[in-house]
Amino acid sequence: MEKHPTLSSTSLKLRDDQTMYKGKVRDVYFLPPDRLVSVASDRISAFDVILPDPIPHKGQVLNQLAAYFLDLTRDIIPNWLIDTPHPNISIGYACRPIPLEVVVRGNLAGSMFQKYLKGKRTFDEDTLLDGIKEYQEFTPPLVSFTTKAIQGHDESISSSEILSRGILDATTIDLVKSYAIKLFEKGKTVSEEKGLLLIDAKYEFGWYQGEVYLMDEIHTPDCARYLYLEDLLAYQKHQTPIQQLSKEWVRIWLKGKGFLGLPTQEAPRMDENVKAEISQLYINVYEKLTGRKFMPLTTEQLDSKYLESCVLRVLDN
Repeated sequence: MEKHPTLSSTSLKLRDDQTMYKGKVRDVYFLPPDRLVSVASDRISAFDVILPDPIPHKGQVLNQLAAYFLDLTRDIIPNWLIDTPHPNISIGYACRPIPLEVVVRGNLAGSMFQKYLKGKRTFDEDTLLDGIKEYQEFTPPLVSFTTKAIQGHDESISSSEILSRGILDATTIDLVKSYAIKLFEKGKTVSEEKGLLLIDAKYEFGWYQGEVYLMDEIHTPDCARYLYLEDLLAYQKHQTPIQQLSKEWVRIWLKGKGFLGLPTQEAPRMDENVKAEISQLYINVYEKLTGRKFMPLTTEQLDSKYLESCVLRVLDN
């Protein structure tokens, strides 16, 4: 099978006063006083572990799809994005992060469904009834919070705990919840028009010049879960398998290999076929949601000097 170029890491030299943070997927360059350059690599993580094999074209899909939805939702909330000088790169405002992830769930699925099966009924301020089936729709969507851990696992946190810890006041909690629901509803509308169902999504917010801004990525296969609408209908009628259109596919593959991200475990390696299947999944979601043909980059277009030149052309203007 043909090997495709990948972007595993970067070491851009943009300015003398830059600082750099390497996340699970993105390399972020901070440029004082208030700008950042975010490079979406092809790294992939699951269970809070960076897996050893990068996925071709993944970073490009994440960056371009996030930019697509950030532009679509500017009427809901201001966001950090200023420009995308390269398919893998975004330049934006360096917001002060709110150390929380906001999770909006439109259907009972994933880890929430597993907890529900084990008897849990209360999730933050919402109490679920008995007898709810997998993928059953929530009207309105449910909103919950997790802590944003720099290392290790994120943990669930209630609105009352957010208040008591002084992370946010009650007014800002309500504002962030309202923003998250509106963003989710926009994503759900767009996806359903394209034959997909947005199951759940994570959002991150921060402060910029005294206002709450949307940060990071939005509605990508890394931070949201999609299904084909026709798959869900078939599942509800005949219990036929559902194709996962998100990073959930990778989690399921890893579980099948016995990997759960435990400290004593070593992540399994992926062969070229598995990497190609994941890559195509991401590309399919991008093309389905945007209606645009995906144009993969060449090795030369992922070269460090080329990345630098694309960013510097924008910064110098």
